Amino acid sequence: MLVEDPVFLEKLRKENREFAELEKEHKKLDDELNLLHKRKVLTAEEEVLKRRLQKEKLAKKDRMAEIYREGKKIKD
Repeated sequence: MLVEDPVFLEKLRKENREFAELEKEHKKLDDELNLLHKRKVLTAEEEVLKRRLQKEKLAKKDRMAEIYREGKKIKD
């Protein structure tokens, strides 16, 4: 989502359950990744976890962007 309409985003949060859930999950993944980034050294397992979390976070962001674009098409 390059240029976001804050009013439309708030409407999506309220009216689109999937979007709201994706946003919550995206934030949770971001928090988990931030904890890993604070560590100086990661174990092999933590590196794998980090990559998995990054992929999940990106997938959620992509889906949120898709919902946003679809909603904007209908709105405009």
